[in-house]
Amino acid sequence: MSDVSTAGILAKTIGFSLLLTLVFTLTTLLLPQVEGEAPVEQEVDLSSMTMDDFVVLGEDLFNKKGTCILCHKPPPLGRAPDVQGMNMEAVTKERLADARYKGVAKDVESYLRESMVDPGKYVVAGWGKKGTNDTVSPMPAIDKAPIQLSTMEMDAIIAYLQAKDGIEVTVKLPTPEAAAEVTAAAPASAPAATASAATVDEALAKYACAACHSMTSKDVLVGPGLSDVGARLSMEEIRQSIIDPNAVIAEGFQPAMPADLAAKMTVKELEMVVKYLAEKKQ
Repeated sequence: MSDVSTAGILAKTIGFSLLLTLVFTLTTLLLPQVEGEAPVEQEVDLSSMTMDDFVVLGEDLFNKKGTCILCHKPPPLGRAPDVQGMNMEAVTKERLADARYKGVAKDVESYLRESMVDPGKYVVAGWGKKGTNDTVSPMPAIDKAPIQLSTMEMDAIIAYLQAKDGIEVTVKLPTPEAAAEVTAAAPASAPAATASAATVDEALAKYACAACHSMTSKDVLVGPGLSDVGARLSMEEIRQSIIDPNAVIAEGFQPAMPADLAAKMTVKELEMVVKYLAEKKQ
């Protein structure tokens, strides 16, 4: 073999290696590069908390840990009634008087609490789980996993929903004993810092995926069931649906998935979830 041929092969080999390195580098740059950090827990001084503080905490929980804002948005983006834009006192009176109401609430406070822990007691017309004729609510009980709010946290959200309408806040301020059951959300002005999930189950719980998607069936909650998503979408399509959820919207659904979800994930978390979903094929 001539020196010219050897040099040519060597040049092609080096060129291919450089091209492969460039492809991997670009792929890495396209994925969200968020490093996991130690959890930050907000100190809550219950002994000095005012009702105004409690209301602010409730708004923060509504928008963050409670994940309420994922579905309760103004139309056409909302997948549930826009409770922030409603007068809940007037709405509660209408719903309690509706023949379809199956609960035991008597006022705004008890109705809001009941709707959080047992949302099936009253399903607003047009907002029920698909195919159930508005008899089954797609909303999960928020005192259960994966959201799992404490009694105090639900009280804070009720206080916020009452206060934003200018009506009397009827919930009581938490007692010092309640400190043991609450882990407050980080303030809106500070970015949430959370440890990277170690397993896919931790990642799914951390980002409340099961609040909107059934992982074990094709049942529609807020979004489509994902038990067979791996048979419908390639791994790259699944990854893209998380990174840019509004690029392709499933037929019959409105945009509801947070556009910044992938930006909050570490690369490890994203790839764990993508691999897990890609393996779900029935």
